[in-house]
Amino acid sequence: MDTTSRLIMLLEVVEQGSFSKAAAMRNIDRSVISKQISKLEDELGVRLLNRTTRSFSLTAAGAEMVKKARDLRMLLADTVQLAENYHQEPRGLLRIATSHTLGRRYIQPVINDFQKRFPQVNVDMRLDDRPVDMISEGFDLAFRIGEPRDSSLIARKIARNRMLLLASPEFIATYGEPKTMEELGALPAATYSSSHKRLDSISYINAEGEHCEQVINAVYTSNDGEVLIDKVLSGTAYCLVPALLIQDEITSGQLQPLLSEINLPNYSAMYALYPHRDLPVRTRLLLDAVRHYIGETVPRWELNIPNLDSLYQPK
Repeated sequence: MDTTSRLIMLLEVVEQGSFSKAAAMRNIDRSVISKQISKLEDELGVRLLNRTTRSFSLTAAGAEMVKKARDLRMLLADTVQLAENYHQEPRGLLRIATSHTLGRRYIQPVINDFQKRFPQVNVDMRLDDRPVDMISEGFDLAFRIGEPRDSSLIARKIARNRMLLLASPEFIATYGEPKTMEELGALPAATYSSSHKRLDSISYINAEGEHCEQVINAVYTSNDGEVLIDKVLSGTAYCLVPALLIQDEITSGQLQPLLSEINLPNYSAMYALYPHRDLPVRTRLLLDAVRHYIGETVPRWELNIPNLDSLYQPK
């Protein structure tokens, strides 16, 4: 391993916060990381880390080396990208991060077709609802629902994502159809909940154009949207869901809208995220293919919802 590779390894240790996490990311033993950092210190003739049995801290020299390592990693990535752009045929590894639902329903079909067209491109897609550090974890492209939080990334809006209030006919037969938001709030609801987000109220706009919140009676929570749909199909709860989760449940009569005259703001849109504006050919082609598959104007998930333009819109 050369000095450049060891500098990048030092950077990964600092970004991950521990030798163990950096080793897990590379799928190597922790002792390998420790040995390579020690060799780097010997090569440079200066201590980079103050280590204890449980933690480490950067020395002044180490902090400077980490800055240089970031610049070096960026330069290497740009160099590789420049070379790849001269290839007439896209090739190489494309690493993608996305959520479970987006990945299974809307990204995987694109990848299947993409690799038929470009068999020299290998794809590594990781499904995880947690936000990822694209640069330190080495991802080329990410697809997410929600406004991007990392301002260092390039964000491109792919499609809107409208909201629906849905229940099964069995639920309506059991509890009656609510006539107001207050009545809805008293009924049993299924809602999304994770370590970083919990939906415990419904945002809506009243007849006066004012933004309002209706607290809900959450009897069931999950961090998986498809599981929430299954719960609603059981007839034991209603749910506020984004349109991208809907397949044929409405057209088949399994689910139906509640309070469709209520004005519901759009849910967070779908975005593509990437570290650099100048994308390698393989990344740009896949991004274009995803945009085409999702739909340039109307998202393909809205085609599953009859009369959507008349639902949950200002009157």
